[in-house]
Amino acid sequence: MLIQSRDNGFIHPHSSEITPRGVYEGRRDMLKWLAGGAAGAAMASWAARDALAQVAAPGKLAPLPGVKSTVLGAQTMEKVSDYKDVTSYNNYYEFGTDKGDPVKNAGTLKTKPWTVEVEGLVKKPGKYGIEDLIKLSAQEERIYRLRCVEGWSMVIPWVGYSLAELIKKVEPQGNAKYVEFITLADPKTMPFVGSRILDWPYAEGLRMDEAMHPLTLLTFGMYGEVLPNQNGAPVRIVVPWKYGFKSGKSIVKIRFVEKEPGTAWNKAAAQEYGFYSNVNPNVDHPRWSQATERRIGDGGGLFAKRTKTQMFNGYEAQVGQLYAGMDLKKFY
Repeated sequence: MLIQSRDNGFIHPHSSEITPRGVYEGRRDMLKWLAGGAAGAAMASWAARDALAQVAAPGKLAPLPGVKSTVLGAQTMEKVSDYKDVTSYNNYYEFGTDKGDPVKNAGTLKTKPWTVEVEGLVKKPGKYGIEDLIKLSAQEERIYRLRCVEGWSMVIPWVGYSLAELIKKVEPQGNAKYVEFITLADPKTMPFVGSRILDWPYAEGLRMDEAMHPLTLLTFGMYGEVLPNQNGAPVRIVVPWKYGFKSGKSIVKIRFVEKEPGTAWNKAAAQEYGFYSNVNPNVDHPRWSQATERRIGDGGGLFAKRTKTQMFNGYEAQVGQLYAGMDLKKFY
């Protein structure tokens, strides 16, 4: 049986059209026109950032707007994926193993009230209600590429703020080297919890410098609205340079630890899913190549035209220094 990973945040993670596709195509045409004029490169650069930073909300859930992010790498210029694709083609094994299961089954998830407990090697442990977490820092829109370990990809406008803001507030102790994220595991509202696929609850982790990187996003929304249940409501992590299953969803606990924590897919199949799981076209999955990917929504299904996978999912300039000197085939 094919073992999948949790992209979109899920096990191998996370409806109708966001807006007519013509909105995005019209914006791109406008940018091409500007680029050809006297104001050329400067005008096109400004207009591109402005257009992509204001993705229209689909009007499905409560609004959660974000200001334009100034973090380097936080605004990819690629075409944003359709809301329908992002919310109906994903992995969240607590709600089923097929791509369409989460959107069908995640309606049972109860996201209010919701508390995230911060514990472990920190000076200021505590419990945070979701409302308090949302208010902790200004919400930003980040348009990130998402690359699934299965070889497919999307472009998603998330809303949140750098996880580093929360980390600084709780003041990790000097011996805290890793951050662990624990997903809710409630068999009453998550029908596949208890299955033998994984060791529940779903757990993920990052090295401290990865968690502190400004691109690592504590995420509360997407497309200008709160997260849909199937995409990890009400709070998840997004780490854009790693395969999607590294971005834990529906988080109830954040733990600071000294030793590398065990993670769900690494425990299930260590030879296939390493702790780091950085997007790397030069390190194949044992059962398939990672050199190329297919963009969901571009047509063709499994036979869609494939494009070359970018090192660190295109974020090498921002995060490559985190892994200087490391053997990325050994630390896969």
